[in-house]
Amino acid sequence: MGIVLGPNRYGKAQTRVVRVDRDGDRHSLRDLNVSVALAGDLAATHLTGDNSQVLPTDTQKNTVYAFARRHGIASAEDFALLLARHFVDSQPGITRARVDIEQYDWRRLGPHSFERDGGSTRTATVRYDGDRAEVIAGLSDLVLLNSTDSEFRGYVVDPYTTLPETDDRILATAVDARWRYAGTAPPGGFDAAHTAVRQALVDAFVGTYSRSLQQTLYAMGERVLTDRPDVVEVRLALPNKHHLLVDLSPFDLDNPNSVFVAADRPYGLIEGTVTRDDAPPELGQW
Repeated sequence: MGIVLGPNRYGKAQTRVVRVDRDGDRHSLRDLNVSVALAGDLAATHLTGDNSQVLPTDTQKNTVYAFARRHGIASAEDFALLLARHFVDSQPGITRARVDIEQYDWRRLGPHSFERDGGSTRTATVRYDGDRAEVIAGLSDLVLLNSTDSEFRGYVVDPYTTLPETDDRILATAVDARWRYAGTAPPGGFDAAHTAVRQALVDAFVGTYSRSLQQTLYAMGERVLTDRPDVVEVRLALPNKHHLLVDLSPFDLDNPNSVFVAADRPYGLIEGTVTRDDAPPELGQW
């Protein structure tokens, strides 16, 4: 039985870079966390210690900073595209690059004053193989709640089932969403596209009478694909943030869906993909 080297990659993870653009007294900023992963003709460094095809991870970090200065950061997605193409196109031993970015938003307080936004985190992933680039945008920890218009009943009941059916419950989740663009230049640019997709997700959550979180997940993905022809696939992970009705009968009080305990764990996790039937294949989950 032989031993061989399997799939491998390497890179610099979590390079924090903040770019400030100054237009007179009015400033704007981008706050990013950038992770790079490279793959290609790298067997020799694993098998013999030959590093002749290895671009040091420290160099990758420096490239992030230099590109932030030289090119600016038009958007998380644009910056990831620049980096991914650079690493593959400039290095003979590298055939694939993946760049993952988290963007932390700041709320403007004045011309040059900001408050860190405590809401969702914007994400972007770019894969590039020398011929084709793929852009997957996203967001995480978008916390949404409907205080009614949600029920859950008609499910399987077995000897271990204790959950009572309900026709009126709180539905709450922290959305983790990823969506794949058909190309690398959505109409209006990546910032406008991200804003529009986020709004479509929120609108679908708000406007859907939910009989299950699965139904809500599909409605959210469907709304994005309906509103955005430039998006070909939406992947969603929706934790069910359970809100449990408190029993107030020991205190001679009723509880007409008024007082709940917010339970953080365990929680249901609903995951799914909504896609166009003619969506191009992904570049791969390497």
